[in-house]
This record gives sequence, C-alpha cells and structure tokens, in this order.
Amino acid sequence: MSDISQTEPKIYVTTASKEKWKKIKTYLLHISLFLLTFITTTLAGVEWTTGQIPPYEFNMLSKGLPYSISILLIITFHEFGHYFAARFHKVKATLPFYIPFPPIPYFINFGTMGAVIRTKSPIYTKKAMFDIGIAGPLSGFVVCIAILVYGFTHVPSIDYLLNIHPDYFSADYGKEGLNLVFGDSILFAFFRYIFTSPDTFFPPMSEIYHYPYLVAGWFGLLVTSMNMIPVGQLDGGHISYTMFGDKKHYTISAISAIALLILGFGGLLDAFLELNIGIGWSGWLFWAFILYFVIKLKHPPVADNLPLDRKRMYLGYLSFFIFIISFSPAPIMIY
Repeated sequence: MSDISQTEPKIYVTTASKEKWKKIKTYLLHISLFLLTFITTTLAGVEWTTGQIPPYEFNMLSKGLPYSISILLIITFHEFGHYFAARFHKVKATLPFYIPFPPIPYFINFGTMGAVIRTKSPIYTKKAMFDIGIAGPLSGFVVCIAILVYGFTHVPSIDYLLNIHPDYFSADYGKEGLNLVFGDSILFAFFRYIFTSPDTFFPPMSEIYHYPYLVAGWFGLLVTSMNMIPVGQLDGGHISYTMFGDKKHYTISAISAIALLILGFGGLLDAFLELNIGIGWSGWLFWAFILYFVIKLKHPPVADNLPLDRKRMYLGYLSFFIFIISFSPAPIMIY
C-alpha cells in the first residue's frame, strides 16, 4: 500500500498563466532583438565613422552612438507608424521585430536589415490597408528629414576627415584599393544645394559614410524608397492597390519589377565592363528577385469595393512623390 504523504503534489497551469508567460516571452524577444540591433548598429557606426574594423576598445563605442541612435529612430518611427495605424483600425499587430546584422570585416554593413511587424488579424477595408501601409514610410520619412537637416547643418570642419584620412589631400589618395561611393537621390542633392556653399568644405559622396547623421539619413532614404516601390505587399504596394485597384496595381507592380531588373542588369554590366558610369546597381537585381519570388507582384485581395476618399488619394500621391525624390538608381558604387 503506497504512502499518501510521499506522493508528489501536482501542479496545474491555467490557460491564463500560459498566456501570460507567452506574452512575457514575446516581449523579451522584442527587447532582445532591439538590444542586439542597438549593439550591431553601434558597431557599424564605429566602423563607418572611424574607418577602423573590429574589435574595438570599449571607449570607442561612443563614436558609433550618433549613427545607431539615428538609424534606430528612423526604423522605430517607421514601424510604430504601422503599429499605431493598425491599432487605430482595430487590427491586431505585433510590436516591431528588429533585425540585427553582425559586423563583417570589409563588408558593406549598416548594422541592421530594418524591422518588421506582423498583422495577426485580417484587414477588411481598403481605408485600413491604406492607412497602415502609408503611416510607416511617412513617419520614418519625417524623422529622416530631421536627421538629414541636422547632418547638413552640422558638418564638422575638414580636420574631422583628416583625422580619419591624414593623406586625404595627397595625389595618391584613393588610387590603391576600392572606393565606396554612395549614390545621390533628388532629395539628398537638393539638401546639399540649399545647405552648403562653395566656400565651406562638404564631403564628396565617396566620404559621406564617415559622417553619422548624413549616412543615417542617406540610409533612411534608401530604406524608404525600397519600401515604397509599388509592388505586392510592400508599403508602396499596399498604397498602390488601395488607390488604383487590383488590375492597375498589378500592371504598376510588373512595370516596377521590370524597371528594377533593368537597373540591376545595368549595374552588373557597369561593374563587369568597368565602365564606371553609375548606371544601375546590381543590388536592384537581387531585390527584384526577392519581390517576384518572395513578396510576389500581386497584392492579396481585400473584400472592399469602396474607393478611397480624396484626402487619402492626395496622401497617396504625396507618398509616391516621396518615393521618387528618395530613390537612387545607383545607391552603392564600388570602383
């Protein structure tokens, strides 16, 4: 006969406790990804601004903070724009999942691949789809503009660059090794025109990456333009679909993908033939394949035939104007 006093007590876990623990684990995941991305962007910031590769001494990490904070502000405002728009329309959505990218020596690395949120309930109206799609890029773009304006109006003297490249003015500077050149966009070129003058030093596009606010703002424009391409379920795809309907959106989506392919092949030819004329970028070829095979050209149907109101149509056209002035046909060139 068994001894009842020695029987191990049974522990019952309620559904409420399971759900609570599940939420805690989810929050810990979001926080962990954010902290990891903060670390990787800070390391990337040190590399960009100093020109040195890791490992770094601890006291050097502060040099990466202006870059990492700027980048994370742009990404965070972008993603929380989506999140709060989803909450406003009673659509369940996750908090942002930040995507860290570890530093790899001699590899072009911004420290992150951005962030994403996931909707967990259906979106039933075009108005909600439009608002959720446009809120992200508009929010991120406003912060990006603020950072760029600060960067253009607070460019340090030439001594800052000479501390990184003491041989900057020598005749042989840049003749050995590869040169990394960031491509212009309409907006970046416009800011350079209105905020700089011929009498003061302003770094060429081959040295922009040493200036944390300028490179963060430039990266913000690149990310905004990539998200605003009117294809499939990208932010621009959501906006295009809700503005123009299924058939017109698919046509716009296909034309956009073909344009990216052309720019991608143009970049490959430019690199292989060593023409160095800055036509296209091979990265657009990769992005076009991602859009075609992963994101897809066609937008999932939304069971709502009501057209958008005039205010949203104007906002939609404004968002595509932002896409045009942020887009760089050849954002990264290596000579």
